[in-house]
Amino acid sequence: MNSHMYQSTQRTLMSRQPVKISEDKLEEIREAFSLFDTNKDGQIDYFELKVAMRALGFDQKKDDVLRVLQQQGSGDGSKISIDAFTKVMSEMIAARDPADEYKKAFKLIDENNSGIITVASLRRIARELGENIAEDELQAMIDEFDLDNDGGINEAEFIKIMMSGH
Repeated sequence: MNSHMYQSTQRTLMSRQPVKISEDKLEEIREAFSLFDTNKDGQIDYFELKVAMRALGFDQKKDDVLRVLQQQGSGDGSKISIDAFTKVMSEMIAARDPADEYKKAFKLIDENNSGIITVASLRRIARELGENIAEDELQAMIDEFDLDNDGGINEAEFIKIMMSGH
């Protein structure tokens, strides 16, 4: 996330409008905090905050992490509580562009950088997830969403699938 996105998030935080994210995401935020609150005092410092933010998919610059601590942290700005962390991270997650997230996911699935997700790609992902899906079912997934009939799902098709909620 760049500084512009962080500043936009800060404006939203300052407006005090409650943000809505899923309970799963809230649990993920709480788990990240708990994991990096190594001394279990309910607060994390700069280094723990930076790593917790990275664990949630936000590789922040030092200045942005310090700004979070100064604006949302404890009195001296050296630590942040779970409540403040949850508030900040909820806003940051809500501000993410879903299309960017889907592009990242596509790249993870398209391991050989061919530009398409193939049956082999789906087979690998299914195996990694411990799923046993028949070859014909994997092919049916490709066939259903392969709009240009090139034998695979390209990035644009993948984003369309994900944005439509299939």
